[in-house]
Amino acid sequence: MPTYVRTEKCDGCKGQDKTACMYICPHDLMKLDKDGSETGHAMKAFNQEPEQCWECYSCVKICPQSAIEVRAYADIVPLGASVQPMRGTDSIVWTIKFRNGNMKRFKFPIRTTPEGSIEPYTGKPKADMSKLDGPGLFTMGPNLKGDRSQLIRLGK
Repeated sequence: MPTYVRTEKCDGCKGQDKTACMYICPHDLMKLDKDGSETGHAMKAFNQEPEQCWECYSCVKICPQSAIEVRAYADIVPLGASVQPMRGTDSIVWTIKFRNGNMKRFKFPIRTTPEGSIEPYTGKPKADMSKLDGPGLFTMGPNLKGDRSQLIRLGK
């Protein structure tokens, strides 16, 4: 279900150079139309290629105005229905409104730890750089060796 921006709700993150949805989108699809030349709506964000959307919904979750919605597929939500996410501090609620007026809500927990607080390598063994030349780790085929200069050195 690709995302789209409700222009009547979007405030362009109050005129900053980069909106929250632009910052978070892993595929760089969100864009701010500063002068209105691309969409007809100045200072509003938009998804410049909805068909390329990864459907991670990071933009939906981070939008401070709840201006980003999703276009549902017909096999999930019937034609004419709408899907609206509402982000809270500890959960996200998806509301589906059907054509006949019936509504369903689904609540899911979201991340509750501060950004940057997770230690991903805790409890993991240290990398053994001597094993890089072994089979299956850093090779590019039977006759080619990987370029060691391309390795990222952590904790020099």
